[in-house]
Amino acid sequence: MTLEEKIKDIEEEISNTPYNKATQHHIGKLKAKLAQLREQVVKKASAGRGGGGFGVKKSGHATVVLIGFPSVGKSTLLNKLTSAKSAIGDYEFTTLEVVPGIMEHRDTKIQILDIPGIITGASSGKGRGREILSIARTADLIVILLDIFQPQQLDVIRRELYNAGIRLNQHPPNADIKKTSRGGVTLLASPGLELTKVDEKMAREILNMYGIHNADVTIREDISPEQLIDSIVENRAYIPAVVIVNKIDMAEEDYGEFIKSEIKEDFIPISADKGSNIDLLKDKIFEKLDVIRVYMKPQGKKADMEEPLIIRRGSNVGDVCDLLHGAFREKFRYAKIWGKSVKFPGQKKGLSHVFADKDILMLVKEK
Repeated sequence: MTLEEKIKDIEEEISNTPYNKATQHHIGKLKAKLAQLREQVVKKASAGRGGGGFGVKKSGHATVVLIGFPSVGKSTLLNKLTSAKSAIGDYEFTTLEVVPGIMEHRDTKIQILDIPGIITGASSGKGRGREILSIARTADLIVILLDIFQPQQLDVIRRELYNAGIRLNQHPPNADIKKTSRGGVTLLASPGLELTKVDEKMAREILNMYGIHNADVTIREDISPEQLIDSIVENRAYIPAVVIVNKIDMAEEDYGEFIKSEIKEDFIPISADKGSNIDLLKDKIFEKLDVIRVYMKPQGKKADMEEPLIIRRGSNVGDVCDLLHGAFREKFRYAKIWGKSVKFPGQKKGLSHVFADKDILMLVKEK
């Protein structure tokens, strides 16, 4: 029996087994086995290719990858968002390599990558799927592009990304696994936390399948068996995503309600060919990247309002010091800040102060 056949059998057993207290441990073990088999498929595909992946040099403040089936309009969209010239055709697999472009928006330069179309079985190596998904794993944001007449493509894309270890719009499970020399597997939950999906027996069985027989497992949120497995494997990529439905200009007006009922999640309807809602998409990309702009003001000079620092939301003065140069933190005296994060213009702040978008920063160092 091939790996793919084993995976299919386990998937069918999971879907055919009703979930209740009597079966939850068995299902948990099946999910652990399924994750192991998928890892084997990915490793086998990687070994079979022997290199030859796509070489892409990162540039700009962040990288966005366009993912979709062939002929959904990724190349057209790239050309609308950037000054790139990706090939466009009315036939499948027009894009055979990765085509980069730079989108300039809200003072940021965002790299957009048009990659070859994904197909069913990409996570197991079909259609250069391994190389395609390896590019997706390095992205700061994934944009899933759907054909308005093929909404079912979303489930396929999500499944292929999931099987490749990519978790969309999720955060890493708040759980720690500390291996010990003895004592078996002990499950420790945060005070007041009720675990409804994983108990100590299930945790022990899942960890045992990965060769871990002694460990303290600390859980701070009600995680699922899949999330516990993710905590064990530690090779998952947690990436924000945006769903786009293209070719809205080709559908009847009332067809939009049908698409909403099919997709069942937020999406942005666009026409890459006509340019409809492209500005809305640019705003959404910027927001999902969750970055802010900080403008530097040298002592005794005006602030540079042309070239901001682009940093992650939640970054503080110390983070900016480290980004600029290690010596800034070592010789730091105080920061003066103008903007929404302070009570009055030019307020003095320390290394722990967190920025707001469009703050102006002046660093004062020891002489």
